[in-house]
Amino acid sequence: MTRILGVHGIGNYKHHRRTGSPDQAAAVLATDWATNLQTVLPPSVAVHLDIAYYAHHLHRGTPQGPVDDPSTLEPEVQEWLVDWAELIRPDLAIPQGPRTIRARQAADWFTSHFGPTARTMAIAFCREVHTYLAKPDSPRRAAARRTVAEAIRVHRPNVIVAHSLGSVVTYEALWTDPGHDVELLVTLGSPLAMPGVILPRLQPHPDIGGKPPRTRRWLNLADVGDIVAIPRSGLRPHFDGVEQDIPVVIGDWDFHTAGAYLRTREVGLAITS
Repeated sequence: MTRILGVHGIGNYKHHRRTGSPDQAAAVLATDWATNLQTVLPPSVAVHLDIAYYAHHLHRGTPQGPVDDPSTLEPEVQEWLVDWAELIRPDLAIPQGPRTIRARQAADWFTSHFGPTARTMAIAFCREVHTYLAKPDSPRRAAARRTVAEAIRVHRPNVIVAHSLGSVVTYEALWTDPGHDVELLVTLGSPLAMPGVILPRLQPHPDIGGKPPRTRRWLNLADVGDIVAIPRSGLRPHFDGVEQDIPVVIGDWDFHTAGAYLRTREVGLAITS
């Protein structure tokens, strides 16, 4: 039996809102992740999948105004949205001007190139990433990290599968409080190496860290069009110990969701290799 611990990404507080507790939210996500993953695992491979659920620690209330309006973001987060758009498209060069106008131009660019769903996701991503990373000693950051570390100790997984922002929380948790030997870390759609926004704020910085202690192998998978997995060169150039950056092709409309990643043949092969 392969014991898998999943660590979710952004946009998952909705499960806490619906169920009323972190444990029940984790159970809902575990069922969803397992259902998707079973589509690519051989029938002979038995897995038990749990979820480390931390979304409630990063929830700061419902934003005032539409969820796709960048003016609801804090000033620094608006700058991150602009920086992110320019990382994806280096020749974009959003003109200088008032910060909110530049953030709206960045959001409009996400809409025109990737659709309204990507715009909403980009704004939500910036908001949650900022909540986690803005302050090195933030109680919210510590609580999210502690939740993942505790889940590792309790469930003692052979494999950790960390999606999106979850890969950031997992990286820091494994360095801060490894707690258990992990055979394989699989990161999906990871923004760990995103310059300016995430990479310089990691604890520890990869120049000091690299592959977390007590983690034997690390595989990174990213869709070729995933706008969160920036830079396109992957994690290996920035983190010692990443065994392989594995490209996958999901599709234009579903390039970043956890379910879409878990249904790929490459994820199944990574877990069973």
